[in-house]
Amino acid sequence: MANPVEILKLLGDQTRIRILFLLRGDELSVAELQEVLDMGQSRISSHLALLRQAELVEDRREGKRSYYTLCQLPEDAAGQLVQMALKSVEGDSGILNDQKSLQRVLQRRQEKAESYFNTVAGKLGKDYCPGRSWEAIGHLLLQLTPEIDIVDLGAGEGILSQLLAKRAKNVYCIDNSPGMVEVGTQLAREYGFDNLHYQLGDIESVPLEDESVDLAMLSQALHHAQHPQTALSEAHRILRPGGQVLILDLNKHTFEKARELYADQWLGFSQNRLYQWIREAGFKNVHVDIVAREDREPWFETILATGVKDA
Repeated sequence: MANPVEILKLLGDQTRIRILFLLRGDELSVAELQEVLDMGQSRISSHLALLRQAELVEDRREGKRSYYTLCQLPEDAAGQLVQMALKSVEGDSGILNDQKSLQRVLQRRQEKAESYFNTVAGKLGKDYCPGRSWEAIGHLLLQLTPEIDIVDLGAGEGILSQLLAKRAKNVYCIDNSPGMVEVGTQLAREYGFDNLHYQLGDIESVPLEDESVDLAMLSQALHHAQHPQTALSEAHRILRPGGQVLILDLNKHTFEKARELYADQWLGFSQNRLYQWIREAGFKNVHVDIVAREDREPWFETILATGVKDA
């Protein structure tokens, strides 16, 4: 910050005092300062340049706009001079008028934001929104993973499990492909996950003890099972009381090529059939919902199903 003599010179101008008072509590753009002070841009910019040079204000660029705010004032003589100057004008009629104008500007800023969100209400998630993607939201939600034991049934390389392993107690990846288990084990080693365990096995005969995990996942795996009901019963067996099963799979469809292209045994499942199977496996509080629809052929729909094992 400038020395006390330079600070006194700067504080000798009424406009600069008004600017400092406005920036004491709010970050404002040059355009907003223009409106409050009823002055031209060049005049305000000149004052801001002097205040910034003296380290009394700091600026932040956002696109083509610059926003200014009051710097953190030090406890030395120069900082005390500024504090005293601002305190001395608190009841000034011009300062009070500036505060009224400022409130109108801030209210208009808030109304503009509210107007935007009112316009897009009901459309969020349907239209593009910068920084908002299902991938980003997924990473956010994964941070909520509790420290529990999880099994990923039909895990493949276990991409989801690798993310869950960052916070879970243990994650077991079960897959019947030796190649997938080998690749997954290598990835776990490379990433340093000693709580991520890959095991060769079938989701219809899971190589885990009874009541050994808290969460069982079948993510796009159930339609590869010869007997989906058996896989659901296995999930129930290995879950501890109060444990939960999560199933992501395809809604029933007619894309026959899926059998050849993706080695699918089932062309998805109807919501009613999946609900009934989960109930028959012994789960309570069963919910089955369509959570995603693809926007191109063959128009696959994704089902999310959940159930809880009695405590």
